Amino acid sequence: MEVSVIAKSQAKIAGADFGNRELGLLNSKVDSKIFGSKSKICFTRSSRFEKLRIRLSTKAAQMEPVQSQNVDVGRRSKSLEGVKLYVGLPLDAVSTCNAINHSKAIAAGLKALKLLGVEGVELPVWWGIVEKETMGKYEWSGYLNLAEMVQNAGLKLHVSLCFHGSNQPRIPLPEWISKIGESDPNIYFTDRYRQQYKDCLSLSVDNLPVLNGKTPIQVYHEFCESFKSSFSNLMGSTISGISMSLGPDGELRYPSQRQPKSHGVGEFQCYDKNMLSNLKQHAEASGNPLYGLGGPHDAPSYNEMPNANNFFKDHGGSWESHYGDFFLSWYSSELIDHGDRLLSLASSIFGNTEATVHGKVPLMHSWYKTRSHPSELTAGFYNTASRDGYEAVAEMFARNSTKMILPGMDLSDQHQPQESLSSPESLISQIKSASRKHGVMLSGQNSSSSGTPGGFDRIKNNLEGESVELFTYQRMGAYFFSPEHFPSFAEFVRSVHQPELHSDDLPIGEDDTASSSPASSVAEEQMQAA
Repeated sequence: MEVSVIAKSQAKIAGADFGNRELGLLNSKVDSKIFGSKSKICFTRSSRFEKLRIRLSTKAAQMEPVQSQNVDVGRRSKSLEGVKLYVGLPLDAVSTCNAINHSKAIAAGLKALKLLGVEGVELPVWWGIVEKETMGKYEWSGYLNLAEMVQNAGLKLHVSLCFHGSNQPRIPLPEWISKIGESDPNIYFTDRYRQQYKDCLSLSVDNLPVLNGKTPIQVYHEFCESFKSSFSNLMGSTISGISMSLGPDGELRYPSQRQPKSHGVGEFQCYDKNMLSNLKQHAEASGNPLYGLGGPHDAPSYNEMPNANNFFKDHGGSWESHYGDFFLSWYSSELIDHGDRLLSLASSIFGNTEATVHGKVPLMHSWYKTRSHPSELTAGFYNTASRDGYEAVAEMFARNSTKMILPGMDLSDQHQPQESLSSPESLISQIKSASRKHGVMLSGQNSSSSGTPGGFDRIKNNLEGESVELFTYQRMGAYFFSPEHFPSFAEFVRSVHQPELHSDDLPIGEDDTASSSPASSVAEEQMQAA
């Protein structure tokens, strides 16, 4: 096989600059091991980088099994046979101006994924792009064009409806929402320092007419109906699944962590006017009006450790008091009710289509080895050493006949900071157990596009069993298609889907690889020139 491409940290394909998060493609020295020695894919550019040429031989179109550098890894368990593999498209695949970013490079990437045997791709559809300027004015053109590209590539499409914003790349909520927020900051989640989180709306306003006379639930409903109508010819045939955004980063949680990769306990997010009003009413109804004055006064702050204050202490902490149980029960039930409203909405709209409905839960695994599990508590999951907080969540998913997306399937306890007392493996096992009990099917995701040590092995271990039927690898970009990563991903795909090796794909020596691939020297020259 021959692949001639540019491969560098800021990859360019056909003149499209992908920065640090977009496509960079393959090193020809490893490509014959990925696609088979007789397959041919040629991604080349003219010296002026004016056009992209792709040559596919008939053999390549049939796609042979991927050759693993370790034959044993290719032997899959029968329990993996039904797992479908998807790859997430770049978060900014469609620009804020509703145009496809780097369309030629994405088209080349789609062809590569199809040849590799990937089932489909996941596409984030941003509220802040589609309904950007005016409520009720939708612009779907960029996403429709991209969906057509996916259809033409012969891939399935899983759509994530994102009613939240993104920091990297920066994609805010719609402009008209921001204008409302300037005069009414209580539409946002608020911490005890009165700091707003402006990348999603507070769950406390779900049913309040705070959006120019409409409730957020009504606005989400109209958005989903418009999507369904605009993409009706693709529903079921190309669009196989739809994820409903449930909170920050699309996950069912409070924005308890404000800094990426923080190992602190986080902060409770119950201080906007409407959350405080709900808490006050609940406390009075329960006969404890003093409990409704606010969140815990003795909880640590965002980046502090559990023992920095009294609330989360393993022994004698306020979380085990009568007040602690009252507050944590209310706080978590508010979150579950929010998820129930949104998944019920999505099921009612898309239930009569062939597309399955999904919702995502977080993997708040820091401090899991403590008794109080503070990171989960501040995020809204009343899960402790003595209480299973995921039973009610799984039951809510089952009630709405929706599937649960579980991230972090590439994480292991071994590679977590010891001081965070983290256990992603135990938390994943607990969530999987609750899902099995309530008959909820899982869709897995990995945690990071930059890879984790032993990540692919952990993913395969987590895919075993009958409860996981879909895995989406996040996310297409420069590192994903780099020579350091893509061969490993290709090996992973083959080990899940293609246990039998074709004679053309038997291991070959390094010398044979170099001599049989004349494009290798060209690729190296291109990389040096780039």
